[in-house]
Amino acid sequence: MTQIEPLSARTGRGAATRARILEVASELFTAHGIHEVSADRIIEVVGITKVTFYRHFRTKEDLIVAFLEERATLETAAFEGVWEETGGDATKALEMLAVGIGAESCRPGFRGCPFINAAAEYADRESPVRKVVDVHRAWMVAYFSRVLAAAGVDRLEEATDAAVVLRDGAMVSGYLTDAEAVAGTLRTMFHALVTEYRAESTRR
Repeated sequence: MTQIEPLSARTGRGAATRARILEVASELFTAHGIHEVSADRIIEVVGITKVTFYRHFRTKEDLIVAFLEERATLETAAFEGVWEETGGDATKALEMLAVGIGAESCRPGFRGCPFINAAAEYADRESPVRKVVDVHRAWMVAYFSRVLAAAGVDRLEEATDAAVVLRDGAMVSGYLTDAEAVAGTLRTMFHALVTEYRAESTRR
């Protein structure tokens, strides 16, 4: 009598396959760029059939969205973890963020912020890919706004924009220098930014 495999076993294998596809896609997208990596290349590296691939992701664009959503979840958790660890201390949070961003931007194989890279490759703001980028970008802006508000800065929106630009620049600088240099410079610039915008009210 033929035994029917439990649904839980099949579901578990399916989840593992999906995770493996995402893992390989992340590595290839990071190393070569999103447009340069075809679905066929991912299928080949994972070692699955096209049928299996498209069972998990109807299109390559669906895979890109999943890749960015996964990265957003990881980045959000890391940033929120800093805020919780520092107990809402803005100065300490900015220092920890500087160290973390410096380390991330200089790790082996780093090829830039995946959201900035995706935005550069997908000009259409109505595409699902750009919508994921925009959602995460809005979260990033809101996060820095929260931290800087706790730091007591004046002209919060302008200060937040400056902080996000500093973060973006640090991610790019990882190509050109070492982690300690990036972290040190970013820490100095965050401090200068807070000092500058705190002083705004005293100059009026």
